[in-house]
Amino acid sequence: MENKIYSHKDLIVWQKAMELVVAVYGLTNKFPREEIYGLTSQMRRSAISIPSNIAEGKRRGTRRDYRQFFIVAYGSGAELETQIEIAKILPFGKNLNYDTIGKLIEEVMKMLNKLISPLQPTT
Repeated sequence: MENKIYSHKDLIVWQKAMELVVAVYGLTNKFPREEIYGLTSQMRRSAISIPSNIAEGKRRGTRRDYRQFFIVAYGSGAELETQIEIAKILPFGKNLNYDTIGKLIEEVMKMLNKLISPLQPTT
């Protein structure tokens, strides 16, 4: 059976990015209430940006647009990685479990990198 990709929902990277969003929400629910407009909000926006940009890039018509939106998703992943590291060193975040998020972000970033590489513009 062929594995045709009809929409962004068929992309494994999008599916993993959606899992990452759920994991980020689960983690940030454990943050103190005073972080709701700080790190909680930032992490959630970064996480949501990843599958959103993958979806938008997939729906765009050109290879150039596709690549650009994947690069934006990759950048959001880098933001999220940094925010996770910040949470780990703050007092409220020291004893939280980051295993699932760590594995998912690493997996999503590797997938995005693999997808971006062959889409290099021709000169």
